[in-house]
Amino acid sequence: MSRTGPVGRWRSLSKPQRTELYVRWSLYLVAVVQPLSALLVVGSVAARREVPTVQLLLAVPGGLVAAALNAVLFRTGLDAYLGRRPRPYGWVALSGAVSIGTSLAMMLSAAPMTGENATVAAAVPPMTVTFWLGAVVLGLSVRETLLTAAGSLTLLAVPLLLTGAHPGGVVGLVVGCLLGAAMAGATVRCSSWTAKVVWELDEAREAQARLAVAEERLRFSRDLHDVLGRNLATIALKSELAVQLARRQRPEAVDQMTEVQRIAQDSQREVREVVRGYRTVELHTELIGAASVLRAANVDCRTELAGTDALPAEAQSVLGWVVREAATNVLRHSEAANCSFRLRVSGGTAVLEVENDGVPAVPPSRTEGAGSGLRGLRERLAAHGGTLTAAGPGPGRFRVTAELPMAARESVA
Repeated sequence: MSRTGPVGRWRSLSKPQRTELYVRWSLYLVAVVQPLSALLVVGSVAARREVPTVQLLLAVPGGLVAAALNAVLFRTGLDAYLGRRPRPYGWVALSGAVSIGTSLAMMLSAAPMTGENATVAAAVPPMTVTFWLGAVVLGLSVRETLLTAAGSLTLLAVPLLLTGAHPGGVVGLVVGCLLGAAMAGATVRCSSWTAKVVWELDEAREAQARLAVAEERLRFSRDLHDVLGRNLATIALKSELAVQLARRQRPEAVDQMTEVQRIAQDSQREVREVVRGYRTVELHTELIGAASVLRAANVDCRTELAGTDALPAEAQSVLGWVVREAATNVLRHSEAANCSFRLRVSGGTAVLEVENDGVPAVPPSRTEGAGSGLRGLRERLAAHGGTLTAAGPGPGRFRVTAELPMAARESVA
């Protein structure tokens, strides 16, 4: 299946993007239902008797224009609800003017709303206003929506009462509009809220991965500061003292510089130990940590281990780095629901496979493992005679395979 087709484009979207697309087109479908409902009412009445021309001219074109404006209001309102643009007050006013104006003109054309010819005017206007109020909830706050609903229904009720409409009929019209608008608004708002929550969860997931990297960097920075801070301060003081002694031609200057040399050598050794400790990871610990983080992100994580105890310490350390980097990639670059870690030892070679689903249509560079993280793993494995491959075994899946000889060489910090 080509990735440029509809199915390919759908697979290339992340879960938040798919959710938003579903919500957005559901709202557009609501806007399409509005003129279809109005045409259904007009058609059913016209099949039984003649509908006044003025009502046809108001119901059909007015309903189509109001529906088109509501679709635009859904689009701009959803963007505003998701925080991507300011509230669309202009579109709210324009759509409201068309919807209320069309509804009011239809009802006044059949005033005092009695007799058979008032059927269309009694059914289509409440429907038009209800659909408009349902679209307003995305573009306005709750308080603004309530004020808008009260003002629009007042604009409908007062002219009808002034033209002699029955108060009971007007009250029923207002109550029907309120109930319909409340149900439509609640449905629209809840659907949009779902899309917003999914986006927020995706952002929280990315933030979790960034925090994990930042915490590791901070730990390494603290270790380096603890090791080098005191020694560098001592070197600076003794160097300054040696300079002063040398200017006075004192033999103690040589002793001070010798001490500086010793401290510098000790610092170099301590830095190597810190880096070696940073590079050394334990395979079991990394697997437990990766599984914990992935499950916290609602990813079903499974491990299949065979022959782990037979691996030398250096081999476990190298494979532990593969686990760490692969888990980070799952969190940051996929919408995985399942992830598996499989380790087996065969013919003196340890093979670790990490496979996950939820991968969008990725560029070829990603599939070939050209990312900096995978490149670093490949270099680390190559230093021990191992290899790393990364590929998609199927649509929407990604697999990292690391092969490492059992006799892994000791790394040099």
